[in-house]
Amino acid sequence: MSDQFPVEAGHIMLFARSIGDKNQVYYDSNYALTTEAQGIIAPPTFVAASAQFDEGYSLRPKIGEPWFGSGKTPTGIEKQEGGSGGLHAEQHYEYHRHLRPGDILHSVVKEGEKWERESKRAGKLKFSETITEYYDQNDELVITARSVGVVTERPIDQ
Repeated sequence: MSDQFPVEAGHIMLFARSIGDKNQVYYDSNYALTTEAQGIIAPPTFVAASAQFDEGYSLRPKIGEPWFGSGKTPTGIEKQEGGSGGLHAEQHYEYHRHLRPGDILHSVVKEGEKWERESKRAGKLKFSETITEYYDQNDELVITARSVGVVTERPIDQ
């Protein structure tokens, strides 16, 4: 993520629409005031959108450069021999307060645990955990995100 991730009401509304969540607390300020949240808040997985602010994010297209993409067959990049190249296995969020329009987030990324398991189809599975803490403009912790990635020793034949 870049140094800052501004949280804007329009961005929250578009994110909610993109995931098909019609909850009015994400876009209708009059309705949101009548809820426990007492105002517009962001959907639970909203901080995933912070990737668009990260110039180095591997799945973000860069003009004039080959792009791995996220489809069945990547565009512009040749498949590497060996394992899977990495899969997203789990995602967990811990909320310390609601995320609201006007917040300006910055993140701190930390390595978590690492472990291995054996698989009959893919050989050794190497798991690694990444913990991202999202702080607001007052340097208060808002969200802790924990993701788990896995790399396989060899590709799985289908």
